[in-house]
Amino acid sequence: MRTKAEHTQIQPAKSSASRSGLRRSKRVILDVPLVVRGHREDKHPFREETFAIRVSAHGGLVVLENRVSLGQTVVLMNPKNWDEREATIAFLGPPYAGLATVGVEFARPAPEFWALSAPPVDWNVS
Repeated sequence: MRTKAEHTQIQPAKSSASRSGLRRSKRVILDVPLVVRGHREDKHPFREETFAIRVSAHGGLVVLENRVSLGQTVVLMNPKNWDEREATIAFLGPPYAGLATVGVEFARPAPEFWALSAPPVDWNVS
């Protein structure tokens, strides 16, 4: 007689290779200083000097001390080029050095925001 666990089929996790095939633009591992403005989960405004650890033409992975919610809008400012963009919180990830990892997504691709001298070829979204 089989147990219930033996009847259950476990679906394999998608590999990072299959997920990367769905990406709209290549991600680059890069430490980019940022200033992020928005509202915390408790609705109080914040301004935080922080950094991104991965970036793409469509957004990036940012570390934050302040707590934010999925779907909320924040403003990112890159102090290297003073570019400022609105972004949506699209992902809340695991902690990184005691800070939250937060995926942000631009409303429209903004490869110039990150001020890379040699961005990936697929970042040319003109």
